[in-house]
Amino acid sequence: MSEKNLVQFSGLITNVDSNTIVPYVTVTNISSRRQVFSANYKGYFSFVAHESDTITFTAVGFKKEAIIIPRNLPENRYTIMMKMKQEIVNLPVVRVYPWASMDEFKREFMAIKFADDDLEIAKKNISKDKLIAMAAVLPRDGQEMQGFNFQNNHYNLTNKNINQRFANPLLNPFAWASFMQQIIQGDKSRDKN
Repeated sequence: MSEKNLVQFSGLITNVDSNTIVPYVTVTNISSRRQVFSANYKGYFSFVAHESDTITFTAVGFKKEAIIIPRNLPENRYTIMMKMKQEIVNLPVVRVYPWASMDEFKREFMAIKFADDDLEIAKKNISKDKLIAMAAVLPRDGQEMQGFNFQNNHYNLTNKNINQRFANPLLNPFAWASFMQQIIQGDKSRDKN
């Protein structure tokens, strides 16, 4: 029996329908002790094999493909572009029930306590006690703080002159009157000396 030549076997794996890369495909050399290799995330693979070895390609969601490396290659390398076809497997419908039997289901169904309707839930959520309890623990959100700051800025701008009249004594007419009286009384006190 003649010795088989070694070949650097490499290639790129793509989807036959869209020509997109199929990453992480399992590449198995079933002729050589079932050696298993994996394509990288770009769909590229490369390993050493023998001429006439059978190579299979498997990936989840794709049909299994196989190729035989030809004999008497002119060079000691063989490169392929493997195209894999998507496989759609329809599984039968499975219904999972939380009850072991119909009798247990009937018993559970008859024991159901119905929740309040939406109107009752809304009334409970906006009751005075609930709102006070929520206001005590909930921090103000961004929209509420923005409104609060806007109101304060608006109040300060509209009442700017009123606040300054009492804050700045130069603009207070009563302060000016008191100042003028002090000047006049000061002149009188100098006249007496």
